[in-house]
Amino acid sequence: MPFHLTDEQLMVQAMVREFARKVVAPTAMERDRTKAFPAENFEKMGELGLMGMMIPPEYEGAGADTISYVLALMEVAGACASTSVVMSVQNSIVCESIYRYGSEDQKERFLKPLASGRVIGAFALTEPQAGSDPVSQSTTAVRDGDAYIINGTKRFITSGKNSGLVIVTAKTDESQRHKGISAFIVEKGIPGFIVGHTDDKMGLCASDTCDLIFEDCRVSADNRLGKEGDGFKIAMKCLDGGRIGIAAQSVGVARAALDASVKYAKGRNQFGQPISKFQGLRWIFADMATEIEAAAQLTLAAASNKDRGENYTVQASMAKLFASEMVNRVTAKALQIHGGYGFTKDYPVERFYRDARVFTIYEGTSEIQRVVISNHILKDKRKL
Repeated sequence: MPFHLTDEQLMVQAMVREFARKVVAPTAMERDRTKAFPAENFEKMGELGLMGMMIPPEYEGAGADTISYVLALMEVAGACASTSVVMSVQNSIVCESIYRYGSEDQKERFLKPLASGRVIGAFALTEPQAGSDPVSQSTTAVRDGDAYIINGTKRFITSGKNSGLVIVTAKTDESQRHKGISAFIVEKGIPGFIVGHTDDKMGLCASDTCDLIFEDCRVSADNRLGKEGDGFKIAMKCLDGGRIGIAAQSVGVARAALDASVKYAKGRNQFGQPISKFQGLRWIFADMATEIEAAAQLTLAAASNKDRGENYTVQASMAKLFASEMVNRVTAKALQIHGGYGFTKDYPVERFYRDARVFTIYEGTSEIQRVVISNHILKDKRKL
């Protein structure tokens, strides 16, 4: 990998690669079949510091940089995309939101158990009628003394069923549009917080995605994250980090698909020789590897910008756009290389193909990424 990595970053990569291949990968196909949430994986990952990688040690995180996190996430995604998406939401969105915008009390109460992996977190922004346009969300939070009363429904919430707490966005002032959205940390088990329908999905089957319903749900004002009106800003800032996470997942799954295809092609004989000898397939492998490397470099560049404290919004969108589109092309080619076997559940490429499909959709569709990138080019007129 041409991108310069430090000895520490390489050590993290090697450690997680071994863990992912020995612990996560062997049961990935079975979890895909049973839809069993990999709780045991997260317990072990918490012990390794993988559930709060970029959070400082004083809050029980690993204190790693974004590049180390990206390298780790790539390895986990290559073993099990369902496990990696939970890891990504936990690190990029939930832990970072509380670390960046939470009070010291919130960090003590919520960030420590999240960063250590003792609690799984979720982020609830999307609604039935508000996906790419979060300003049109209808969930409300009305102040009532020392609390807020939340009413509304959130949709497509990763880990919504298995999380211990959820960061929820809600309108506190309808007249202020995006500046009237606030964020709240809502713990499971409080009255009025209901886990609704769990989606039966095409891929990422071991990662639950569900509706969360709030019916006169009373949340202490101490659980508001940031100031009133900060919710949209919090969501957009942490989605930038989340998009780096999706790009990393895309690279990990694509690498796994390429590795599986190379292994298959070397062992599959047709016309008296391994199919890996045929120029048509060799060129496909070359294209797959080139696209994967390009996506990896974009992802690491965005992570590097974040680590340097520079603005990385457009870089994150570029990485997410290219990598998520790339993994769909690569997994389709991998399935084609496997022929009829690729269409069966006996080989992992079928799972890679299904898991990859949502990467162009969640945490900002490819179309939204193009809006972000083109706005940067046309409005700011800055060099990329």
